[in-house]
Amino acid sequence: MKLLTELQARWRLVARREQRLLLGALALVLVALLWGVALAPALATLKAAQQQRVLLDAQWQQMLRLQAQAQALQAQPPLSFDDARRLLEASVKSLGSTAQLSVAGERVTLSAKGISADALAQWLAQARLTARAVPSEVRLVRAAAPAGGAPAGWHGTLVLSLSAR
Repeated sequence: MKLLTELQARWRLVARREQRLLLGALALVLVALLWGVALAPALATLKAAQQQRVLLDAQWQQMLRLQAQAQALQAQPPLSFDDARRLLEASVKSLGSTAQLSVAGERVTLSAKGISADALAQWLAQARLTARAVPSEVRLVRAAAPAGGAPAGWHGTLVLSLSAR
């Protein structure tokens, strides 16, 4: 209380012009504080909100596509083991001599030598959809790029699991 009365007494001693200058400086500091604490962060959030909304919309669309794909897979009739194996064997022919398929029980092993990444990805997607094969083990190594500037191939094995007999 004593401090307040001392400040009031000093304020009365200050000239009117200096009082206005001090009040103006105080108002400027308060406006800067209000800007830094309340308005600037809110404006930054508004600027980022549009970009974030676009990103979230893209993620939402991807989730809807994955949901539709999962529902389509669930709606397919059951596939026998022999049919799945035949479909896989037929699909390996599209890879040519770069891949061989071997079946051991419920596991199917694809041995690849110099297969391109695109061909392998397309074959794997086809194997998942048509034969309902699930990748369980992958051991692939990227081969050195050939001299002609062609993309490097992949060597190794890809083990897939088929449904039980």
